[in-house]
Amino acid sequence: MPNLLKDEKAFETAIQNKNLSVVHFQADWAEQCTQVNEVLDVLSTQKDFVDVKFYSCPAEELSEVSLKYNIEAVPTVIIFKCGKKVDRINGADASKITEKIRQYTSTEYDIAEQNIPLEERLKSLINRAKVMLFMKGDRNTPRCGFSRQIIEILNNTGVPYETFDILNDEEVRQGLKTYSDWPTYPQLYVNGELIGGLDIVKEMLAAGEFASTLNA
Repeated sequence: MPNLLKDEKAFETAIQNKNLSVVHFQADWAEQCTQVNEVLDVLSTQKDFVDVKFYSCPAEELSEVSLKYNIEAVPTVIIFKCGKKVDRINGADASKITEKIRQYTSTEYDIAEQNIPLEERLKSLINRAKVMLFMKGDRNTPRCGFSRQIIEILNNTGVPYETFDILNDEEVRQGLKTYSDWPTYPQLYVNGELIGGLDIVKEMLAAGEFASTLNA
């Protein structure tokens, strides 16, 4: 179960984690809070979240803390990093809680947090993998038809690739259009070079050039 925060001092110490602290404001009488605790308990055992700290904060007992963070109902989950609130989830939405925690432990969020110039961020992301796809959603949950089609094409090649969800980072979404002089998404890169979008990929596939480009 998430570690119980018994007083304000314990709370302030807990949220200073340099990686991520997830605090569940809860009450024992609320059935939905039990559900959220169960979700956090499962997440705490997953290797992807080994550096994340999970806490349970009794909202009524620590009323000053609840007031400070505008807790109007339980369950409420707030995500902190280095003492700063980065997000909150109201209610017992297990999928949203998981999605948000995954978002803030992802490589793209870590890069954004380094406060490096945008051009350097873009170069770093483009070269994160030999085959890199910037898309709406991710390889498991594409959020537009074009992204879904290009994922299907890439999956059929069997070539390893990584994706970046532009919907999670507006700065990257807009900046990459200018950086690569390509106004739409998805955008596919191989060895740090822009290949193009879905239409270009389809043309290369029809010409028998796509596989050799990926393996260059």
